[in-house]
Amino acid sequence: MQPLLEINGLTMDFGGLRAVDNIDFNIYSKEIVALIGPNGAGKTTFFNCVTGMYRPTGGDIFVHSDGDNKKRVNGLKPNKVTELGLARTFQNIRIFKGMTVLENVMIGRHCRTHANIFSALMRNKRIIREEYESASYSYHILEKMGLDDFANEIAENLPYGAQRRLEIARALATEPKVLLLDEPAAGLNPQETDNLIDIIKMLRDEENISVLLIEHDMGMVMKISERITVMDYGKKIAEGPPDEIKENPEVIKAYLGEEIDA
Repeated sequence: MQPLLEINGLTMDFGGLRAVDNIDFNIYSKEIVALIGPNGAGKTTFFNCVTGMYRPTGGDIFVHSDGDNKKRVNGLKPNKVTELGLARTFQNIRIFKGMTVLENVMIGRHCRTHANIFSALMRNKRIIREEYESASYSYHILEKMGLDDFANEIAENLPYGAQRRLEIARALATEPKVLLLDEPAAGLNPQETDNLIDIIKMLRDEENISVLLIEHDMGMVMKISERITVMDYGKKIAEGPPDEIKENPEVIKAYLGEEIDA
């Protein structure tokens, strides 16, 4: 089976520090995969390399499209990576606080629209139609995320959990093949976490989106993941289904003996 995202020998150095060390990783269609590890293991650096925030020191990152076509991501700017079908959220929420909820999601549509500064100023029929289609598409996403009642609310006025969902909604507006979530359950209460699990499964089942998440909530990881990759000191130390991972001696050791039960 051809992966959607193929990573071979990914390496990232910062001076004399190797933050990501020769990682191989694939994610396939309609998979939910978790990337876990202790603080400082290199997980967010891995995300930053994949999404164009960092240029890797070594290795290759490929996004596969229809057929046998694949595009090398290394060195591309983040917006170009997004256009190829990789969208992400951040550990610290990055919404546009002074804009409405709907406007936040519409910003995510930018990579799928054709307006430039000149055409936007001219306000021709094509641009007006494109704006309408963008607003309609964005509102549909808000409905799926349970945020449609907040569409005209200023984003910073939303409850914290709703702001988390808004950031995911904006990422969805780019029409991703793979959605990368950096600690999406951080700060959520148990009910909000369960709701998030349902949303992620819905995106996989109804929108055919693969999901890769970094998460410290091991209960959530064990409930939702079909496969787990474990990093420690920049290296991949284990990979497999949840039941196998939580019994792996190397994983237990990396977590300093902490239980990683659901």
